[in-house]
Amino acid sequence: MADITAQTISAEAVPLTGTASVRDYIALLKPRVMSLVVFTGFVGLAIAPGEIHPVLAAIAVLCIAVGAGASGAINMWYDRDIDAVMGRTDKRPIPAGRVQADEALAFGVVLAGFSILIMALAVNWLAAVLLTATIGFYVFVYTMWLKRRTPQNIVIGGAAGAVPPVIGWAAVTGDVALLPLVLFAVIFMWTPPHFWALALWKRGEYADAGVPMLPVVSGDRATKLQIVVYSVLMAALAMVPWAMGATTAVYGVPSAVLGGLFVVGSVQILRAAEGDMKPAKMLFGYSILYLFALFGALLADHWIAG
Repeated sequence: MADITAQTISAEAVPLTGTASVRDYIALLKPRVMSLVVFTGFVGLAIAPGEIHPVLAAIAVLCIAVGAGASGAINMWYDRDIDAVMGRTDKRPIPAGRVQADEALAFGVVLAGFSILIMALAVNWLAAVLLTATIGFYVFVYTMWLKRRTPQNIVIGGAAGAVPPVIGWAAVTGDVALLPLVLFAVIFMWTPPHFWALALWKRGEYADAGVPMLPVVSGDRATKLQIVVYSVLMAALAMVPWAMGATTAVYGVPSAVLGGLFVVGSVQILRAAEGDMKPAKMLFGYSILYLFALFGALLADHWIAG
């Protein structure tokens, strides 16, 4: 495994182009990741019992989005050395020299503080505490502690990305109930197969960057088996809202179909010939669609069946 310390690129070592734009600062927020976070947070808010003023609902969702983006900006600041080594990330604003590292850090910290403060003052303190814990866990536990030390980085660190529906629920109700915790568990189980599918076909880049992703440490076969296990557990957990009577078939049937397709995709990865990364690429792409569609079905169930 490559020695990450030998490849560390400081902010001073990257020549600045002086071409930072609004688009670069938006890129620091990891908008693709943010879109999933925002949608799951919105669904948690929408299906929660009780009422919330539309303006406060919009503020809550905005705070979730800004908090997620702030986490992404701080992550890019800390991982700028890794990003410079990996082909899929070396065009990001910091390693490309368009944004200074300290500016990205300040940008992320200010946004994080702003999102937490507004959530506390405008919505409620429980939602603000959950948002604070989510940002802190992603930055300090996942980014700074786990990512470079253990192949279980994604398994444990996935908790940060699983909290938004709980935050959305708490924004309306001021408490936490079983249903949002089940949704948390679904996203928690979704995260490993989602990222490990990516790690399989980007294994060389992770190895060069010194990141101990599971395929780098344990090999492809062990990773593929883990993908199948987590996919089955995720698909089963996704059926729990229907089984507990919190949803109807409007959610239950799509959940079963979507989960079944996910499991089939994971088995195709397991059965693929060595070096065949097409099934991994397909599952990675489908996994994003899966989460959007699953939470979309949950939202449709709420609107249609009440």
